[in-house]
Amino acid sequence: MPKPPPDDAKLQSLRQQGTDNPRPGAVTDDLFADSQFLDPRDLVQVKYEMLRRVQKEGHSITEAATRFGFSRPSFYQAQAAFQAGGLARLVPRKRGPKRAHKLTAEVLEFIRETRQQDPSLRTADLVSRVKERLNLAVHPRTLERGWARSQKNHGRRDDLGSSER
Repeated sequence: MPKPPPDDAKLQSLRQQGTDNPRPGAVTDDLFADSQFLDPRDLVQVKYEMLRRVQKEGHSITEAATRFGFSRPSFYQAQAAFQAGGLARLVPRKRGPKRAHKLTAEVLEFIRETRQQDPSLRTADLVSRVKERLNLAVHPRTLERGWARSQKNHGRRDDLGSSER
């Protein structure tokens, strides 16, 4: 299979979806070498074919993991994910926090009350007051984003102001 250009449309699409294989060169299985359909850059496809080789063709886990560019623990993770939810579970999940978990309703209410008392407070001042009152360290940008999101959700638009110190 000829190597596609690094910035082709399919690769861009895989990257946008978060399903591009970071190590396509590690895929050495013959299925991918001789196919116009199978693409070693498609992580979901690679994982599925690795699982299929073991399940349907009886390849050893060690052999399949190696030929598809994975470790044995990665094979078992993919297998468990597939068994739990099918093909969709082979799509990598985004890492990291999914929301501003420090900015609870209590923290946002404290910010609202503090801003009502003194609207001239800057983000850095609010961060200090949250630390003093609630014993919670919050990054200024986290506070700005969380406040903006809470205002947007309540149909208001009220910026915190500059985060200059």
